[in-house]
Amino acid sequence: MAQHLHAVALLVPDYDAGLAFYVGKLGFTCVSDIALENGKRWVLIQPQGSQTHLLLAKAHGPEQDAAIGQQTGGRVGFFLHTDSFDRDVAHMRTQGITFEEEPRDEPYGKVVVWRDPFGNRWDLLQLN
Repeated sequence: MAQHLHAVALLVPDYDAGLAFYVGKLGFTCVSDIALENGKRWVLIQPQGSQTHLLLAKAHGPEQDAAIGQQTGGRVGFFLHTDSFDRDVAHMRTQGITFEEEPRDEPYGKVVVWRDPFGNRWDLLQLN
């Protein structure tokens, strides 16, 4: 039996804002954008070459609005692996991505913490 993690929901204030950042600035692929009832959409995106998706979920109501960018309690909650750390850091800098630190070497590889415009903390990493 084979299994893999298909998708993780990521709260965003607006579908189009999520697409503009992840697809427009980071270069993720929009796999599907399907209109559903009540103004909802099924928006699946994924990093280039990835098998796992992010499901952009538009927040509805005060509780979900408050959770945007805080889904992991302020910790780094998303880990974007790359085959070329330096290339991707350079690209992200040209796109105005907010870095919390300078890139660093760790025993497991190169890493840098960055934030998306919604407040989510991410690691960009290239494993040894």
